[in-house]
Amino acid sequence: MTIDAKICGVSDRPAIEACVAGGARYVGFVFFPRSPRHVTPVQAAGLSAMLPDSIVPVALAVDPDDALIAEIDAQAGVSMYQLHGSETPERVADIKARTGKRVMKAIKVSDASDFDAAEAYLDVADMLLFDAKPPAEMANALPGGNAVSFDWTLLAGRNWSLPWMLSGGLDPENVAEAIRVSGASAVDVSSGVENAPGVKDAGRIAAFLAAVKHVR
Repeated sequence: MTIDAKICGVSDRPAIEACVAGGARYVGFVFFPRSPRHVTPVQAAGLSAMLPDSIVPVALAVDPDDALIAEIDAQAGVSMYQLHGSETPERVADIKARTGKRVMKAIKVSDASDFDAAEAYLDVADMLLFDAKPPAEMANALPGGNAVSFDWTLLAGRNWSLPWMLSGGLDPENVAEAIRVSGASAVDVSSGVENAPGVKDAGRIAAFLAAVKHVR
């Protein structure tokens, strides 16, 4: 079984090079000013230009307005959007039609009932991403990249009509177990391959991608 890996929140050349060398399938650029991983569309364009055709450049946005979508679409060189806010199914469909690009919708999970939210997006999104819902008591929580995981057994045996990706609290040490428990065929990491918030560690990126490759 081949597992696809996404390295999210990439913002510099060494991280890009580690993603390419390690065989990442997706690289994510964050367009959310409150995130320590935030980049501008122009910065993302320079980074996405370094990617081979085998790697999908993804724009992560949080309830983006039309102006931001237009700026990303015109400048950033991405081929997929990851919507990580409270976007409605109608907004997902609108962004997909507006850009002509694939859209992945993030679903925040803390318990089994949260999966019900995915149903509304099955006819409009191209992919789902299940991320951990930050605890209510977490101060200054971000929409993603909080190094928080949810119970992976909640995903075991579940099927959707769309491909899906597992995110939330993954790192080189636990990703193999997360894949085995959840049955995920794609995984996403951000803070788990950093040595400080927003600062990617090339060695940890390499270790994460190697761990994913060796899952059997």
